[in-house]
Amino acid sequence: MPRPRPILLTALLGLAGALAITGCASRASDTVSDAERQAARQARLAQVLPMPVPGRIDTLDREWRDAVRERTVPVRLHLPRESSAPVPLVLVSHGIGGSRFGYSYLGRHLADQGYAALHVQHVGSDNRLWRGNPLELLGRLNGAATEAEAIARAQDLRFALDRVLADATLAARVDASRIAVVGHSYGANTALLTAGARVPGKPVLVDERLKAVVAISAPPFHGLGDPGPILAPVTVPALHVTAEDDDIRIPGFTSGVEDRLKLFAATGSEHKRLVVFRDGSHSMFTDRLGTGGSEHNVAVKQATRELVVAFLDGLWRERSTGTSADAHDAHRNELDHWRERHAGLLSPLQAEALPRVASTSAARTIEPTTPQ
Repeated sequence: MPRPRPILLTALLGLAGALAITGCASRASDTVSDAERQAARQARLAQVLPMPVPGRIDTLDREWRDAVRERTVPVRLHLPRESSAPVPLVLVSHGIGGSRFGYSYLGRHLADQGYAALHVQHVGSDNRLWRGNPLELLGRLNGAATEAEAIARAQDLRFALDRVLADATLAARVDASRIAVVGHSYGANTALLTAGARVPGKPVLVDERLKAVVAISAPPFHGLGDPGPILAPVTVPALHVTAEDDDIRIPGFTSGVEDRLKLFAATGSEHKRLVVFRDGSHSMFTDRLGTGGSEHNVAVKQATRELVVAFLDGLWRERSTGTSADAHDAHRNELDHWRERHAGLLSPLQAEALPRVASTSAARTIEPTTPQ
């Protein structure tokens, strides 16, 4: 009788295999350092995508050690160099096989726009999976697919946030009342778990300090059926991002945009938004160039990072009176302005495909109806 897979998170083995096939996670060469790879990647990105000019942001790398769990938690923190007040903080959780150096197009932009971006590396499911004997890769992917690693990833975010707020110098630069979490792929599930998602019978991993969540290309919660009971407890403002061709397809496992839409519909937040880009790929939301079409890839990166800023700005920077209604109106206005700028990138996905979801502006950006 085959051993049942853990049920806490996604079909992780399928996801890991898909990422290995599509190149979503960068394979690491033992002869090239992470710093060298990052420098090369930054140079390529800077050729096609505007990046902050030197001197506008600070970038700090730390290797923290959680003595209780006996686990290292490497981080990279991007901060605006000059700010008249503490800035909001955004935690970033990478997909399987990623690292703290990934999603730089997003984190550096956040810092340039007045946010701190804390990229957390999950050592049990990071880029070290791609190193070593290729014949042992499946074993390493199995290790990354365990329930224990799924839990550890959420605990990594909590530990990293604890360390930032316990450091007097860093804590003085961030606003502890405005903290969000962003994740891509496996990281999107990690983000949702820390933002309120609860798997029946499993540890509660929510961090009440998190006030908003962005889930990019979130895979389904494998083996658990209806995601409603899992995601209904997510009540903080939520942004889900995907693409028409945001597909994971390998033998034995298929997950497409329909799964992303179901997770959005199941999310319990009163203030939630869904953005679906046309065409694309699962890995175009990483630092990788070319996937999903060379020009489209760059355009979606630019739009995605502007979207995350618009989403957070609407929550935290445009509240004229402080009332719930005004905050919701400001939130809507920020995202509507973003939609107008990037209408050509967006999918004509019909809102009717989503239960309990109504459309705005030709069903390009979708938000929930008010419950009757």
